[in-house]
Amino acid sequence: MNYPVLVPGVLLRRYKRFLADILLDDGREVVAHCPNTGSMRAVNVPGCRVWLAPSDNPARKLAWTWELIELTQPDGRVALASVHTGRTNRIVEEALDAGRVPSLVGYATLKREAKVEGARLDFRLDDADKGTAYVEVKQVTLRELDGHGYFPDAVSERGRKHLLALAALAEQGQRSVLLFCVAHTGIRDVAPAAHLDPAYAATLKAVAERGVEVVAHGCEVGWHDGQPVSITLGGQLAVSLTRQVDIALGVD
Repeated sequence: MNYPVLVPGVLLRRYKRFLADILLDDGREVVAHCPNTGSMRAVNVPGCRVWLAPSDNPARKLAWTWELIELTQPDGRVALASVHTGRTNRIVEEALDAGRVPSLVGYATLKREAKVEGARLDFRLDDADKGTAYVEVKQVTLRELDGHGYFPDAVSERGRKHLLALAALAEQGQRSVLLFCVAHTGIRDVAPAAHLDPAYAATLKAVAERGVEVVAHGCEVGWHDGQPVSITLGGQLAVSLTRQVDIALGVD
């Protein structure tokens, strides 16, 4: 997925869930739309460099959209995280269309927002030979102090509902896949966040035992002339269904 021309700044604060005050590099202070309904744990970090997409649409209330944040890791390297959850399905869809998700290659058609009993899932893939696969996508940006990635970043009853819908399909003989789109370049593996949502973690382990496939893929950010210009789905990452956060490292 290609970005429009992005504008850099520094995050001052995020508030009211959908708003963020940003100090642009040119000295202007602007209010940007924050397209993320979650807690944004570990990616809502004032003082970090961020990238905004401008808009000249007069019908919009806010002329700026917060897209990315740069996060300095303990080893000194800088990782980029996408805060725009609305981009996630597009990133995954482009990868599916291009055959860059090895576990889901070879399906002839793709349908968005597949309605099933009890939920609406992100994708339905169909093929005369391979049959049907249902895919639910979740964006991961939480990197805890132990260096691992976790989902969710807060209690998610909706996430549990999707897991149960996938499990019901799997028990009916349908292929069901939970795909973690890891939109944080500093995350190398993923686990359920039992320290934040123990019910989700227990449910994920249970549905995996009932036949739901769980996979994770990282994201790659493309740069040109010193600014990010694209984000694409990258290689597969490891998933652990049993990892626990190391509390000794100060995670609360």
